Amino acid sequence: QVQLVESGGGLVQPGGSLTLSCAASGSIVTIYAMGWYRQVPGKQRELVAIINNGGSTNYADSVKGRFTISRDNAKTTVYLQMNSLKPEDAAVYYCYAASMDGANSWGQGTRVTVSA
Repeated sequence: QVQLVESGGGLVQPGGSLTLSCAASGSIVTIYAMGWYRQVPGKQRELVAIINNGGSTNYADSVKGRFTISRDNAKTTVYLQMNSLKPEDAAVYYCYAASMDGANSWGQGTRVTVSA
């Protein structure tokens, strides 16, 4: 079982930057990919960015060129650097981990508000 704890959300002005962090614990050796999803009320949770153990990344078209996902060398923490934030980026951001046994783990979510 994997536990995920996010941090770094908050209020930022349009055009500003914010970095989210997610620390994994528990059965971290089973994780093969980690990423970030986001959700706004009334909409489905959507993939923002994901990175696998090989370092390959995938981004939603809406964040390409503005967001960067990375992991630490121990592969226990994943980061999301968000630049040039727009009001439409405001959401609750959830950390995600995919494990080799087929289990998916989620963090509790961290809110990002983009407003002047």
